[in-house]
Amino acid sequence: MVRTMFLGTGHYVPEKVVTNEDLTKLMDTSDEWIQQRTGVKTRHHIDWQNEPMGASELGARAGKKALEDAKVSKDEIDCIIYATLSPDKAFPGDGVLVQAKLDIPAGVPAYDVRNQCSGFLYGLQMADAFIRTGTYKRILLIGAEAQSSGLEFADRGRDVAVIFGDGGAAAVLGPNPRDDGRGILSVKVHADGRYVSELECPFPSSAVSPRISVADLEAGRQYPVMNGKHVFKHAVTRMPEVVNEVLAEQGVKSTDLKLVIPHQANQRITEMVQRKLELTDAQLFSNIAEFGNTTAASIPLALDQAVHQGRVQAGDLVCLTAFGAGFTWGAALIRW
Repeated sequence: MVRTMFLGTGHYVPEKVVTNEDLTKLMDTSDEWIQQRTGVKTRHHIDWQNEPMGASELGARAGKKALEDAKVSKDEIDCIIYATLSPDKAFPGDGVLVQAKLDIPAGVPAYDVRNQCSGFLYGLQMADAFIRTGTYKRILLIGAEAQSSGLEFADRGRDVAVIFGDGGAAAVLGPNPRDDGRGILSVKVHADGRYVSELECPFPSSAVSPRISVADLEAGRQYPVMNGKHVFKHAVTRMPEVVNEVLAEQGVKSTDLKLVIPHQANQRITEMVQRKLELTDAQLFSNIAEFGNTTAASIPLALDQAVHQGRVQAGDLVCLTAFGAGFTWGAALIRW
């Protein structure tokens, strides 16, 4: 059986670091309040005055690093899958923008995935299916977000604005040439659209005309809104549930896992998922304190760090899991 392997990973974040103390100058909050509720200490934001860029640029820079890590030429990439909720333009999608920025040959298809925090896992399931069926041989999978330009840095937007950061991360995927059991073992993704309004950015909207009005702008409807308690309740249920789903399919247990890399949504969610799965501290990877929630970039960014810190070695059993707007959620089990 052909299995899909991670051939290389990479990430890129803007140089500008925004501390909790920096945010206290913009809204009624405190470092203690933010850390207690989210676990975030710092996040990286695009320097909009000195080096403005969109999510596609973050993704392209991460993609270049992943190609270098994989020792794969841009000319070998035969498919791009790109996940974001913060594209540069209303259309076209960022996938083609990354293609142009990296000078990947014309004709290579570029897919855009809009599954928010679960976007990387949705893209991973697609990439795995493509590679196992022989449709493509080298896939560049990217998650990237320019969140800071879409947040309300004021008291009204405080609960959401303190969480998010900017960044991009990528992986190069291809078939394992050896029959040694390494590669992606299982990817499961799910959705429940009944809870859309609990976590969304409602405007601009093609369901109304004009897509956004002066009244909408004045009311702040262009900013994301979240029912934090409701999201927390579902996240701490669905993430352990889907992790157990992929474990059961492969006949393994949580004790067999070397590392679990959850979407970095909120440290309190991560801690609850850890308890429900009965994971040790050594089995869990968390970087939300440094980067905040980078949505589609979150899992690949953490994965890249874990790999290059030596916390993931060949043959290790690794699990990725996410939950986000939609609601969408998923998990992937990998024999590294």
